[in-house]
Amino acid sequence: MAKETGEGFLTNIAYDSVIFGFSGEKLKILIMEYHNTGWFALPGGFVKRDENLNDAVRRGLKERTGLDNIYLEQFYTFGDVARYRPEVMKTILEANNYEAPPDHWMLDRFISVAYYALINYNDVVPQPDSLSDSICWYAVDELPSLILDHNKIVAKALEALQENLEHKLVGMNLLPSRFTMKELQRVYEAILGKKLRRTTFQRRMLSLGILERHEKRYSGKAHKAPYLYSFAEREQ
Repeated sequence: MAKETGEGFLTNIAYDSVIFGFSGEKLKILIMEYHNTGWFALPGGFVKRDENLNDAVRRGLKERTGLDNIYLEQFYTFGDVARYRPEVMKTILEANNYEAPPDHWMLDRFISVAYYALINYNDVVPQPDSLSDSICWYAVDELPSLILDHNKIVAKALEALQENLEHKLVGMNLLPSRFTMKELQRVYEAILGKKLRRTTFQRRMLSLGILERHEKRYSGKAHKAPYLYSFAEREQ
């Protein structure tokens, strides 16, 4: 009831999370569907009065994914007047059997701080929250129409992710601790939305000095076994 009454939460500020995972073939995002509405949205939430913003986002991510120590990047703040549509939240609350008075705090205008998160797809068992029926993975090129400006938030998150490829170890958070060069290339191709030349990509990655080579992964003929790599910063 605390969230419905606003007790203990900051007003007029929220967060939205674009949670990226890599399925092995496609870059995907966790999308939730609100109960009894057919409306889809990014996972988000509110900040407690005695809580750091980053901690609030991590709390929400753990509730939806079950994971701790998730890589987070704050990338934009969305505050256009056009995103203020109180009828949307009113419908969501009423679909959950809560009659919101006109002065209800959730019907006020909110500025949203947006984050993207990078997680290992295979480690997650998505959990819906109290207002939603489901939370599922959708490929970035197969997203449903999202409420408010959430499609715009996704586009901005993808843009930020692409810009960060060159100076942050993005692949580190989407892959297991050891991976093949081909698997790493697939991550980059999924993020960039285009095919990359194998030899050029491999030469580029090795020149950065961020990878450590390990034993080969044997699954058939020995001469075709690829080397395994890890990001150097992950080694203990």
